[in-house]
Amino acid sequence: MNIEVYDNPDVVAREAARHIAAEAQAAVAARGSFVMAVSGGRTPWIMLRDLAQEEVPWNFVHVVQVDERVAPAGDPDRNLTHLRESLLSHAPLRPEQIYAMPVESADLTAAAAQYAQTLSAIAGSPAILDLVHLGMGPDGHTASLVPGDPVLQVEDADVGITGTYQGRRRMTLTYPLLNRARRVLWLVTGAEKVQMLARLQAGDPSIPAGRVYSENALVLADRAAAGQ
Repeated sequence: MNIEVYDNPDVVAREAARHIAAEAQAAVAARGSFVMAVSGGRTPWIMLRDLAQEEVPWNFVHVVQVDERVAPAGDPDRNLTHLRESLLSHAPLRPEQIYAMPVESADLTAAAAQYAQTLSAIAGSPAILDLVHLGMGPDGHTASLVPGDPVLQVEDADVGITGTYQGRRRMTLTYPLLNRARRVLWLVTGAEKVQMLARLQAGDPSIPAGRVYSENALVLADRAAAGQ
């Protein structure tokens, strides 16, 4: 795991956009497409708007979700709402190039299996994502893999459903899929993340983030999160 430290979250977002653009160019040159999974959060939305200013082969890009809250379409709690606002308004990306998690389904278990099939259709079987962007909470969670949730133990499915966390159930990518990714890009900002960032770097499996493989991981952090 490599780590790069920058002055503040806005610089972290800008550097992340540069890394993603380079990964996209390389993936398209090597395999003809670039499949990227995106998490939610303020810094990622800035990252995506910055990405729109980079040289990206947009016609060959597929954007999928790392996780999503079970909430109605257009709800401000939905990552998809902000994902579309950040990308479709700024980048030459077609709406059908963003693959929404089907969290409005009455049968969430079937919906998770459906999303896994969608991923296989665009990223191979088993699905291998070119890049996964992840954040980390002060409790060490990443994606919607939160401490104590049974979804942490899922080994036979690429997409799972969580219990209630902060008032919402979630759909999330699981460890099997995350740990096949060609590149994991962590964005970690804020002084409340200092201890967890140290545990992430140490590969501490007692926190959910520490169970994501670190061999192909790059951490972009601000000085506050790095304890500087």
